[in-house]
Order: sequence, then structure tokens, then C-alpha cells
Amino acid sequence: MADTTASNPGGSCLEKLKSYVRTQKGFILAAEILISFIIIICYAASQSGGYTAVAICEMVFAIVFFVIFMMELDKQIQVVNWVWSDLFRAGIGALLYIITSLICVIGGSGDGARIAGGVFGLIAGILFAYDTYTIFLQIKGSGHTAASTDDRV
Repeated sequence: MADTTASNPGGSCLEKLKSYVRTQKGFILAAEILISFIIIICYAASQSGGYTAVAICEMVFAIVFFVIFMMELDKQIQVVNWVWSDLFRAGIGALLYIITSLICVIGGSGDGARIAGGVFGLIAGILFAYDTYTIFLQIKGSGHTAASTDDRV
């Protein structure tokens, strides 16, 4: 017989989603996913859709980290240092968005969708750079120190 006192697992996931989006990190990741989706639409509508690869990759990585942090899998999977992985993801994303967006804005004459994608890409580059900065402050404030090499106990 089914246990009627157990909480609804679907509602639990939805509650985790709602509560995580209210945090600073959750809001930043959700904004990264949304702006990457907008950039995908802009680049797909342009005459040269080759720039969608950056937006697709960054959106997928942001979704993966959003789910990992939302479900608190980072506390269960200790093999990966999730904070440093997130720092590299955000830093590389900022660089790639800024570079490709500058290329699209500068060379996109006559292609409005490409220029719009480039402008949104610059905004995404700033957002990813801000995410990198907040992660760096988190690492700096956590007080990680090197392991002692002293033989004394």
C-alpha cells in the first residue's frame, strides 16, 4: 500500500527550484541560461549561424551547474571541486562571449540578427564576468590554505 504521508517528490523538486532561483548564484545561473537562449535565437535567425555553438555550449554548461547546485549534488559528488570548475566555466564563457560578440558586432553589417546577437553576447559576457568575480570572492573568502609539509604533529 502506498504511503500517503510521504511528500510529493515532484513538489519537492519544484520547491528546490523556486528556493534556489531566489539565491544570488541561482539567479545568476538562471539569467545566464536565459540570455544564452536569446543569443541562440538571434544567431539562428542571422545569415551566418555558426556563432550559435558558443551560446549552445555555455547554455548547456550553465544548465548542468544549475541542476548540480540546485539538487545539492556538489555535496554528494566530492570527486570534482565544483567551485573551481564553476570558476573556469564562467571565466571561459565570459572570454568566449566577449570575443565572438565583438566579431559579430564589428563584422555584422547588414545582418541585424547577428548584431543583436552580438549585443546580447556582450551583455552575457559581462554577466559571466560578474559570475566569475563572485566565484573568485567566494574562493578568496573561504580561506583555503595549502597543506602543511611540516613533519611534526
